[in-house]
Amino acid sequence: MTRRSDGGTRAVHQALPPALRDAVDEFADHLARVRNRSAHTVRAYVTDVVSLLDHAARAGCAEVADVDLAVLRSWLARLRTAGAARSSLARRAASARVFSAWAHRRGLLPTDVGATLASPRAPRELPGVLRADQAAALVEAPIRPASGTPETTGHPAGAARTDEGDQPGTAADPDAVLLRDRALLELLYGTGVRVSEACGLDLADVDPARRVVRVFGKGGRERTVPYGVPAQRALDDWMRHGRPVLATPRSGDALLLGARGGRLNPTTARRIVGGYADAAGLPRTSPHGLRHSAATHLLEGGADLRAVQELLGHSSLASTQIYTHVSVERLRAAYRQAHPRA
Repeated sequence: MTRRSDGGTRAVHQALPPALRDAVDEFADHLARVRNRSAHTVRAYVTDVVSLLDHAARAGCAEVADVDLAVLRSWLARLRTAGAARSSLARRAASARVFSAWAHRRGLLPTDVGATLASPRAPRELPGVLRADQAAALVEAPIRPASGTPETTGHPAGAARTDEGDQPGTAADPDAVLLRDRALLELLYGTGVRVSEACGLDLADVDPARRVVRVFGKGGRERTVPYGVPAQRALDDWMRHGRPVLATPRSGDALLLGARGGRLNPTTARRIVGGYADAAGLPRTSPHGLRHSAATHLLEGGADLRAVQELLGHSSLASTQIYTHVSVERLRAAYRQAHPRA
């Protein structure tokens, strides 16, 4: 089974009947090797499926073939009674449908019982979107600290000072860390990429001549995303004056580095963004909030919805349409200007 930090899920997995436990392991391997899903996605699916099969085992199912639609529905009903949110129920139902379809193709289920499983529609809510001036204040927040100060000086409370595997108290050049932070913030807002995509960038993925980055998104899908002059300046400063200071033999080709020279990880990147937002007195913001802000500001500036879809790497236009409601004022202004009955 895919390694996970959830000890509770691991214990439940180990307690499953052998046939169900083997099915979980094979399903996880299918997601990782055949579907090329990220480790985070595999963990999420497996956690849901372990919960489902644990419920099925308690209902008397010893094999996957024993699982029917009634078991799926009673599982969701139990979760709802336990207080699960609509969004959580929708995700669990989606996981069950994916597992059911796989098990049917694999011959473990006589029919795809999950195909008719209904689930509550999850609300399509956006986190708070920064105004353009707030986004600018955030990406410009990293400043050079006074000379001779430790790494923590000038680094906002809550921003990460170490990367994965760092030992407490590990020192890092403060100027280099701040240059890294500025490059990270400019990339996140300037391109709208996901935090995992930004942290996964290699040196060869950046084309400064054309000002584009090559991004590998969900499912390994590749896309090319442009970025602007401010991001180019931040990247230039980081590449010339910051990265060489932090780079070690373990850095490899990673573009963004942690304090000990390893590839910057998404958890650290989230702490960096949140720390600078708090220090600047801005609304609590995450990398995903910057992604939402970038998409919103693009649409408010007149960008085509399908162009934004391509930039964000959405497989469906419906995923991009959630941003259109924030641009009502722009549409209303266009209506007043153009419609004869306005």
